Amino acid sequence: MTFTALLATKTDKTVSTTLVEMNEQDLMPGDVTVAVDYSTVNYKDALAVTGRADVIRQFPLIPGIDFAGTVEASTYPGISAGDRVVGNGWGLSQTHHGGYAQKARVKGEWLIKLPEAFSTKDAMAIGTAGYTAMLSILALEHGGLTPQRGEILVTGANGGVGSIAIQAGANKNQVVSLFIFTANAKGMGLTNIAQTGNSVTSLLGKSAGTSLQKGGLMTHVAAESAITLISSAIDRINSLRAELGAKQNRLERTLNFVRVQTENQQASESRIRDLDFADEVVTFTKNQILQQAGTAALAQANVAPQTVLQLLR
Repeated sequence: MTFTALLATKTDKTVSTTLVEMNEQDLMPGDVTVAVDYSTVNYKDALAVTGRADVIRQFPLIPGIDFAGTVEASTYPGISAGDRVVGNGWGLSQTHHGGYAQKARVKGEWLIKLPEAFSTKDAMAIGTAGYTAMLSILALEHGGLTPQRGEILVTGANGGVGSIAIQAGANKNQVVSLFIFTANAKGMGLTNIAQTGNSVTSLLGKSAGTSLQKGGLMTHVAAESAITLISSAIDRINSLRAELGAKQNRLERTLNFVRVQTENQQASESRIRDLDFADEVVTFTKNQILQQAGTAALAQANVAPQTVLQLLR
């Protein structure tokens, strides 16, 4: 049975999306098939479909980091056909087909059954952002944070996608923006590489190696696939390092410029203060001279009558 999907492909370094007709056998492995009703356009989705960040880690892939719909078929315990479910995270739109399609097939453990109070439209109106925000609120409540505790300090409030925007100029839109993806083995999609022996485990680390299946690198095709994934991960790391270096240089230049401006401003302020002080000294001296001259003139005026009186005597 065919269905419509938005498929993302990559040619060289250009990511493009096209509406295509796909078959159910084109879906990735999973024990639950869902007829998708709604999905959201998340910030991460925008980065994925525009290619502005390496969100999608294998091509071709259906984007969409979340979806809500009705189960069509399931072999997963606790989820049956007809159940309304929502799915987000778990590598959707990164290493697994996402929600921008009429159908999705995923693992049952990735899904959450919707309460009766919510429709699939309600779930996607709240979206992954609202879901994450509610998890944060629950975590704060669990930590004992209440209005009675008074004011709190919030730090690191730069969003949930690893993005940073720093105001680097005096005018609007003069900012330095940076997107940092998760640059560990799991974030690079390397935990799915199978291993033989300890070669890949030592490369990815102990935590990554424990989740690898043995025997996958014994075939030529699997080895080439692993090499391709590792090479892609290295390119992404190099690209991130280059971007971080460029942003750091720009921030350092901005900081040096601000320091020079501050020094110039202080020097200007000092000159103005010195000039104001000199002007006040001149005014004070002038007033003193005028006062002394007035006193002398008054004294001279008083001498004349005294002279006349002496002559008359």
